[in-house]
Amino acid sequence: MTEEELIKRFEQENITLASIPARAVAFMIDEVLVSLLFIAIYWDRFSNSVDIEQTVLLMNNMVMYVMLIKILYQGFFVWMYGATLGKMVAKIRVIYIYDLDNPSLGQSFLRAAVRIVSETVFYLGFIWAMLNPKREAWHDKAARTLVVNV
Repeated sequence: MTEEELIKRFEQENITLASIPARAVAFMIDEVLVSLLFIAIYWDRFSNSVDIEQTVLLMNNMVMYVMLIKILYQGFFVWMYGATLGKMVAKIRVIYIYDLDNPSLGQSFLRAAVRIVSETVFYLGFIWAMLNPKREAWHDKAARTLVVNV
């Protein structure tokens, strides 16, 4: 779909792109929720830490688990609902650009995986969205999605 066709379709459907501040609020809410979920799952390990150094070492050893939880959280909620809990609070959602519906299972998990890459590369994929007219982050480009207002 060309950019002109996309703009025309958005106008017909009365769809507007989500603002960067709304996306930032959703991001922060999701990060807090995932962190709390991670701590709840691994509470027994954290409660046995005797000092901050041991806690930091534990977190460093479990970084892959954090990434996995993020991918599962992002992928599942975007696939099922078109939005994570943070996006729901911010009243924004993710749509597939070709049918303006929720992304498929594969697209949702691709988006979630590329989102992790964006985070690990100094959040450059997110900065990209601030400089892009369609506000597409790397994970949006990869999965052919856009984040729009509800």
